[in-house]
Amino acid sequence: MAATLLTAPGFAQAAVSAEVKGDRELGEYLSAQCTTCHQISGRSIGGVPSIVAWPEDQFIAVITSYKEGQRDNETMRTISHSLSLEEIAALAAYFGSLKLTGQAQK
Repeated sequence: MAATLLTAPGFAQAAVSAEVKGDRELGEYLSAQCTTCHQISGRSIGGVPSIVAWPEDQFIAVITSYKEGQRDNETMRTISHSLSLEEIAALAAYFGSLKLTGQAQK
């Protein structure tokens, strides 16, 4: 039964993601792909949500859910498929380290 759980979609990825500590500098380097749509200011524009100051585990879970096809957005699915777990963790560390500005919180 344990072997079945470890092969369930998302379970192995989630277990591994808990062990991976993201490289913030790598995340900053990779972030240009994200900030094309998601505002680095933390503002949500045109239905595109802010990803600034997200908790790392939440960021990893959301991106992983796109990668595994559990969330439906063609752009995010395409982008997430190109990312390794290390890169997802790095992006989570970078965006999680950013602070919302006063304007973005409104």
